[in-house]
Amino acid sequence: MSSIKVMIVDDHDMVRVGLRTYISMEPDMQVVGEASNGQEAFDKLNGELAQKLPDVILMDLTMPVLDGIGATKLISGKFPQVRIIMLTSFLEESKVLEAVESGAISYMLKTVSSDQLIHAIQSAYRGMPVMNSEVSLALTRGVRQRSVMPEEEGLTSREKEVLLLIAEGKSNKEISEELFISIKTVKTHVSNLLMKCELDDRTQLAIFAHRKGWV
Repeated sequence: MSSIKVMIVDDHDMVRVGLRTYISMEPDMQVVGEASNGQEAFDKLNGELAQKLPDVILMDLTMPVLDGIGATKLISGKFPQVRIIMLTSFLEESKVLEAVESGAISYMLKTVSSDQLIHAIQSAYRGMPVMNSEVSLALTRGVRQRSVMPEEEGLTSREKEVLLLIAEGKSNKEISEELFISIKTVKTHVSNLLMKCELDDRTQLAIFAHRKGWV
């Protein structure tokens, strides 16, 4: 396999230094460019890197000037051959879904090990997405939220998730573990759902969701 050319886009200097160090230790990889925001990355691809485009870009999600979602849309639109891995600290369902829809091939948390990151880069180079179970679950929830729940019900995105899980027969403890929130927070969401839907208990909530065709 030829050397994989990697670009690092992150607004934190130390993050870029750390990633560059990991990647430079791999004999089949080289860092060909860096940028501190999405606009700078796009400009470099059109300028100094135009003759040596990266194969894979490690893209931060939250950055000034132009964030990772916006940059991924721009880059994927003009340079579809460049694979983009969203590398971030955020696991919000909506962000995972936006990242994939914008053109990112993978969505990785910054807590991954160096071996996992290298594997993701190698997989992206071959056109294969890599997402761990947490990210896959978040993506599934994001798609489910968007596709089955109407906006006019006046429910927040988190309340929608809780309602669907109630309809699946999940307990408060199971819901808290799946959504990574406290049981107290789950109970608050359940109370809000009962009030907004004008129902008396979680059994009625489950029936309500099924009758609406959301499950």
